[in-house]
Amino acid sequence: MAANKKTGGLAGVTAGATELCTVGKEGAGLTYRGYDIYDLADNASFEEVAYLLLHGTLPTQTELDAYINKIKANRGLPDALKTVLEMVPADAHPMDVLRTGVSFLGNIEPEGDFSNQLDTADRLLACLPSMLLYWHRFHADGVRIDTQTDDNSISGHFLHMLHDKTPKELHRKSLDTTLILYAEHEFNASTFAGRVITGTLSDMHSAVSGAIGALRGPLHGGANEAAMELISEYDTPEAATDGIHQKLRDKDLIMGFGHRVYTTSDPRNTVNKRMSKELAADVGNTTLYPISEAVEKVMWDEKKLFANADFFAASVYHFMGIPTYLFTPIFVCSRITGWAAHIMEQRANNKLIRPAADYVGPDLQPWVAIENRG
Repeated sequence: MAANKKTGGLAGVTAGATELCTVGKEGAGLTYRGYDIYDLADNASFEEVAYLLLHGTLPTQTELDAYINKIKANRGLPDALKTVLEMVPADAHPMDVLRTGVSFLGNIEPEGDFSNQLDTADRLLACLPSMLLYWHRFHADGVRIDTQTDDNSISGHFLHMLHDKTPKELHRKSLDTTLILYAEHEFNASTFAGRVITGTLSDMHSAVSGAIGALRGPLHGGANEAAMELISEYDTPEAATDGIHQKLRDKDLIMGFGHRVYTTSDPRNTVNKRMSKELAADVGNTTLYPISEAVEKVMWDEKKLFANADFFAASVYHFMGIPTYLFTPIFVCSRITGWAAHIMEQRANNKLIRPAADYVGPDLQPWVAIENRG
């Protein structure tokens, strides 16, 4: 199907094949390499999911132990990169911080031959949280943190660097689960951007930098931050109900609802909603979860728009003490697994991605000398 005015944004256009993920497929829903997202969220660790996406199979215990040790060993940041992160302004967008960090790392630790791609992917998976939290803590708290923690999980490592202590297990597990839910999602905008760059035979750091740039845009990433800002406007569910009705009358854009691919529900929302309720009880917050439910109800009743993965993820992160402006970068710390897997898949059967376009400009025109124009 050719893209035209009625199919803008390549809607409905199949742009390639993948073995990594199904999204909204009848009878399958959201799966990673054939495993249902609910099974993975309930039973797997994020490290197991990362291994599955990057290596093609679930790891044995021996393989998982070795993989965790490899990730732990790759968390440290070179001094030159720390210097760059300190130079990035305190008011920079955190997504720009990660884009800059990945690009600079590609200069001092180049991928080189593509035979190094798995090591490059694992290095990025290990050090992206370190980049983000080193920059955040340096500018927010004036400290240079040690990015080499003893936590076995990436989620525990993240929260440890953020709060200077080992997190409680409920918080670590909740963050771990959100990383699983965000790890992969087929040919979304950032993944496709990464595959387009990869198709030119560019390096992984360039492809990932481009993917981060695509995710930075508010139409792709950032809905969880917008959702947090939205629910923070209201003190009660009743106020939220009235407020959302007014926003709908004013035709305001309300982020965190609906999805380009799903038609009736986002399977990830069920998990995030459950965790939001559990964490609200854990921290003793009696307002944000009921307010979120009230907003969700109005959006469904009035517009038949369902909450997507980002909406309840906002309160999940908030309850763990994560600053709102770090929400979308957490997405990067997870999606690096899907991006890297797609980069390797693209390379395995590469062809330059160069779609055609329907020209809609003026017909052929005669040249007019400059003195005769106007």
